[in-house]
Amino acid sequence: MDKTKTQFKGVLMLLITAFIWGSSFVAQSIGMEDVEAFTFSGIRTLMGAAVLLPFIFVRDKLGKKQMSEEERAQKRKSDKKAIAYGAILGIAFCIAGNFQQFAFNYSTSGKIAFITALYMFFVPFIGLFFRKRVPALTWGCVALGFVGLFCLCVDPTDISNINKGDILAFICAIWYAVHILLVEKFATETDGIKLSCVQFAVAGTISCILMFIFEDPQIASIKSAILPLLYSGVMSCGIAYTLQIVGQKYTEATIASLLMCMESVFGVLAGAIILNEKLRFLEIVGCVIMFAAIIISQLSETIMQKRKNIKTAE
Repeated sequence: MDKTKTQFKGVLMLLITAFIWGSSFVAQSIGMEDVEAFTFSGIRTLMGAAVLLPFIFVRDKLGKKQMSEEERAQKRKSDKKAIAYGAILGIAFCIAGNFQQFAFNYSTSGKIAFITALYMFFVPFIGLFFRKRVPALTWGCVALGFVGLFCLCVDPTDISNINKGDILAFICAIWYAVHILLVEKFATETDGIKLSCVQFAVAGTISCILMFIFEDPQIASIKSAILPLLYSGVMSCGIAYTLQIVGQKYTEATIASLLMCMESVFGVLAGAIILNEKLRFLEIVGCVIMFAAIIISQLSETIMQKRKNIKTAE
């Protein structure tokens, strides 16, 4: 029962993550009208770190009063791990995020969403190199999800129109898959919120350095893009990526990637509701297929867990 509860907690966190990410595509696209890619990435990720810092400070301050000396020593060890692991995650996140942000200069949001969500396939594929076994049913869910994403985001009459932005988004998808696998490895070993904060601080610092080297950031332009930056920084980075790290503690990486690629579904739905964009029949079919893939994947996880428990009991 406890195991099921924790799995449901992870699923819920990752679905909220996907919703925020999906709606953030609109903010990222609008923001690129006023500022360049490194500027947008650098500011929004530093915002993400800034949002988490007060919470971490207050929580640690209150928690220390009730800790024994042994628990404090354990906490110091955990904090060192958070810094080391967060730096690694920050580098992977910086690479993935900037490739995606540059893609908005050349390609449409729909195609970027589709290609980025290919991390759903790359997660189990890269996992094979680490001798990570993936059940056949999960591979089937990945394939089903892939079909859903195709229906949702790609115009069949314009499928051959591959441009520089599509290639950048493809590279981004590979790095997001690496990021998801790294999160799965590190999230259980240290505090998820601190891990997330360090990740943003490192990614934001690197992006801002690149911003000053390759771009010409202007205060007026940044002010014009402040609303998209705030949404991407506070909601997408500060809240959603933290939920990803915490949620992945309770969810296997391949299933997590399926849940998180629902960002494409939520992106289309948000556009229909907020921007009054009409859903084509094929897009509705894509949404249904994606939901089906996730439900089947969750059922397969439950069945496998029950079988494992029966074998252990025997």
